[in-house]
Amino acid sequence: SYSEMRTTSAQMISGKYPYFACALPYQLAIKENLLTRDRVISEMTDSSYNAITFSQEMEALFSDFADGNLYDHGDIAPCRKIKYAFYPPKLSSLVSDKRVKIPPKMHNEQRILSADIALMASSKGKNNDATSIFINQLLLNDSGRSTNKIVYGENNEGFRVEEQALRIRQLFYEFDADALVIDARGIGVGVLDLLMADIYDPDTGVVYGALSSVNPDIAERCSVKNAPKVIYPILATADFNSRSALGLRESFKRGAIQLLVNEDDFDDLFVDVAGFNKLSAEDKMRLRLPYINTTLLINELVSLQYEDHNGVVRVKEKSGMRKDRFSSLSYSIEIGKQLERDYISKRSKSTIQDLVLQFRKPIVGNKY
Repeated sequence: SYSEMRTTSAQMISGKYPYFACALPYQLAIKENLLTRDRVISEMTDSSYNAITFSQEMEALFSDFADGNLYDHGDIAPCRKIKYAFYPPKLSSLVSDKRVKIPPKMHNEQRILSADIALMASSKGKNNDATSIFINQLLLNDSGRSTNKIVYGENNEGFRVEEQALRIRQLFYEFDADALVIDARGIGVGVLDLLMADIYDPDTGVVYGALSSVNPDIAERCSVKNAPKVIYPILATADFNSRSALGLRESFKRGAIQLLVNEDDFDDLFVDVAGFNKLSAEDKMRLRLPYINTTLLINELVSLQYEDHNGVVRVKEKSGMRKDRFSSLSYSIEIGKQLERDYISKRSKSTIQDLVLQFRKPIVGNKY
């Protein structure tokens, strides 16, 4: 930790040891031609970039992590750029405006549904976590500068396992999602098992087909052969949680995430939405909720604290606070990076094949 380093440094300066330690930033290495600027840029733009480790190893900077917050409001507030949420059909049908309906997917778009699962509802004496669901419209870019647009979010408390699975499956179908990210430990396992079987909706009579997992071990639990492998189960380890938390932080810093605008702007935006002014107060609130959830997400993020142990970050909420929205969003962004890498890899192979096809088959003359 910083305090331990400071103590050790003071002992070295006092002459207790016949040597001393000195950390020099990367700029000096560039000046002395020991390091290239391009190499530093490459490291900073790599998908595995860790700002804390980089600061320690390359910039000779150290922080006292015990009292610090991981996320800064100044990094997140400018990301609130999305004016209109994408609403499920039951909500978008309340008004007649295509701006709030789910649009067809673009050629470079992948949609991710992420869910952090909780079962117990909050009570008067206890503030439990809720199941947090986000829809991420991931716009992929060959250069590795993709954009995560969080176009919809909802929180559900007190749902039974069957209700949770049905709601997730409904949203996955309605948003035409490509990936379903869900925590696969603890109470999330029950929901995961139900998603890997056909689910019947008693209200509509629709049967949603089973989904399988990209993880071969978990896919064996799927009850339907050849079900599409679209579930990304999160088997969270300390390293994964650290990488996800830091990756989320860096994505905010470089503007790779876009969120819904502040709910204070909601009325000004929706005054022009046909049919909105005729809605009941309850229906207006239902349309406002994704914006409120976005604000609550930001409140969670800036309230989180963290500890660093040898480069591994452990995120913790303050007493009485939650982190279910943080967990759901960090899962989405982390899997989004994986989809981005797959997309770039496929595009690279496709480009090579296109180049090969541009060459004509050689004509071999027959001199006989």
